[in-house]
Amino acid sequence: KKSQGQRQEKLENLPVEVIHYTLPEQEQTCSCCRGTLHDMSTEVREELKIIPPQVKVIRHIRHTYACRHCERHATQTPILTVPAPKAVFPKSLASPSAMAYIMCQKYLDAQPLYRQEQQFKRLGVALSRQTMANWLLYGANHWLQLIYNRMKAKLVQQDILHADESTLQVLKEPGRPATSTSYLWLYRTGHVGPPIVLYDYQTTRASKHPVRFLADYKGYLQVDGYAGYHAIKNVTLVGCWAHARRKFSEAL
Repeated sequence: KKSQGQRQEKLENLPVEVIHYTLPEQEQTCSCCRGTLHDMSTEVREELKIIPPQVKVIRHIRHTYACRHCERHATQTPILTVPAPKAVFPKSLASPSAMAYIMCQKYLDAQPLYRQEQQFKRLGVALSRQTMANWLLYGANHWLQLIYNRMKAKLVQQDILHADESTLQVLKEPGRPATSTSYLWLYRTGHVGPPIVLYDYQTTRASKHPVRFLADYKGYLQVDGYAGYHAIKNVTLVGCWAHARRKFSEAL
């Protein structure tokens, strides 16, 4: 059975818009005795209102000012241009909100760019998947890389880390067939300290990749039985109970 108050808990963090349905003042008269009616009670009904995304153009216009008197009589004319926010991606239509929206749609909500292209078309915007891909690459390399580097600096300061690698196939990678096996290496912190999870894409499973990534790390590293981790210096490798348990299960 549902416990009491579940609906209110679900809605407590949402903004509330209240609509009152009242009689006009001239109609607040009793149909029997023509006396004045009073507000006896109310009936409340709640519903969710979904506001679909909207796309609009923000046109930034910078004004430049000059002195008329100096233009006519002086040898130099002071010119003043009002400062404006710099473009997140110069010479493109990308805004911080548009770039963040496309990134979140793709990487958090698993919406491929071709589906987003169709969604934008329904909103009246012709935004190709190639354009959005360029926005993602530029945003990752020029903006998110700064955050990634800061997170990595914090990560290697911890006492305990976890690492693992998983296979990955990349389509249309320069110089490699689509059937090539690539690897996505994962590094994350333990229970102590800030929760940091970083991915590192590489084309091979060679030990040089974790050696390079963890060059500044000293501490415990919990991994599986892959021998490539033994090449990392200044770390103490720690086994994984889950992997150990599998062998006992297989033996049983």
